[in-house]
Amino acid sequence: MTTQTTIPGFVRDARGRYVPAASVKPVDQLRDQAVMKLVDEAKQLHERLRDFKARAFSDVEAFVQVSSEQYGVRIRTIKGNISLITFDGRFRVVRQIAEHIQFGEQLQAAKELIDECIREWTEGSSDEIKALINEAFHVDRQGNVNTARVLGLRRLAIAHPKWDTAMHAISDSIRVTGTKPYIRFYARDETTGAWRNITLDFAAA
Repeated sequence: MTTQTTIPGFVRDARGRYVPAASVKPVDQLRDQAVMKLVDEAKQLHERLRDFKARAFSDVEAFVQVSSEQYGVRIRTIKGNISLITFDGRFRVVRQIAEHIQFGEQLQAAKELIDECIREWTEGSSDEIKALINEAFHVDRQGNVNTARVLGLRRLAIAHPKWDTAMHAISDSIRVTGTKPYIRFYARDETTGAWRNITLDFAAA
């Protein structure tokens, strides 16, 4: 990491040039001070949030280990989703493991089989089903399909041999390429009883 050279009586502008500090307008100096103060505080909050996130994951895993030890079990790797709720039911901590899914070449066979079904059902199939299927296989700018929409096709109650084969092809095409853990915090609404997310998202706070 390189350090910025300082010259007494001069400041750097956006082009990297050194200009006399006395030539900088007061409003520009004030803007610098305001921005730097806010950025410094944001950096400190970022570090605190990062430390809290690591400690939260660690505390949840530590508790699961303690809870398991009462049965004489020592868990090497804690897998899956975990939900911890306070004794009074007011607060909840949820650790989730999200899987990153991609589809293999079998997805092309599934699409062709589904297209054949649609052609056979042209007279009797609803426009809604056609739109749902076409949207599921719509690709984005990177050429990727929407994972949730493709997987959602398997929930459709359609009894047809080709459709069943297509659904098997979708299942065979699924590739888990990685996982990412999440941790979320909830408080129960005292009026409705619904869980409310305690957001740590700066934009949503």
